Amino acid sequence: MITEERVLDFIRSFGTDRGSDALKAIEKEAKENDVPIIRRETGELLRILLKIKKPEKILEVGAAIGFSSVFMGENTKDSTHITTIENYPPRIERAKSNIVMAGMERKITLIPGDAAEVLSKLPDSGTWDFVFMDAAKGQYIHFLPEVLRLLAPGGILVSDNVLQDGDIFESRYGIKRRNHTIHNRMREYLYALTHHELLDTVILQTGDGMAVSVKS
Repeated sequence: MITEERVLDFIRSFGTDRGSDALKAIEKEAKENDVPIIRRETGELLRILLKIKKPEKILEVGAAIGFSSVFMGENTKDSTHITTIENYPPRIERAKSNIVMAGMERKITLIPGDAAEVLSKLPDSGTWDFVFMDAAKGQYIHFLPEVLRLLAPGGILVSDNVLQDGDIFESRYGIKRRNHTIHNRMREYLYALTHHELLDTVILQTGDGMAVSVKS
């Protein structure tokens, strides 16, 4: 009988190195402080997508302490520039420090502030060729219009944690009341991704669920 745990153990047995010593140090910090970072399987798929797309400009919504920014920095060419957004002050300072530790302060720009406000002020419409969405899950649907404005034709939007540890499968009556809003908004977001006239989207079980969308 195939179970999810057995599949993950098998896949992880072939796992590649997580990255540089700096990246491993950030991962260790995240674990010690219960800061969520991308799962190993998520990182593997993200790495492959980056190798295929070879983006020049990456926009990340949700830096946390900088793990995924540095991860993407290590898996893209030298000319790629990453702009990342974070709103939580303690994480902003840690992300800045970790980006410097990784030697990527020229490659990664961190913009502090509320993502909705920051996105609305970014002027470069249609020029970002890769967007990684990994912020507050209940806000994805609100970020989407600005993300689509910024994303270039042919650009890739990767949305992480869209299955919410399985909660997304349940009816709203089968989850905790405090999660109802996030549950409803994530379902709305997935519907928007899969029915938007400008997007071609696939939803994958990888990690805690990933949606990969290409803008026409």
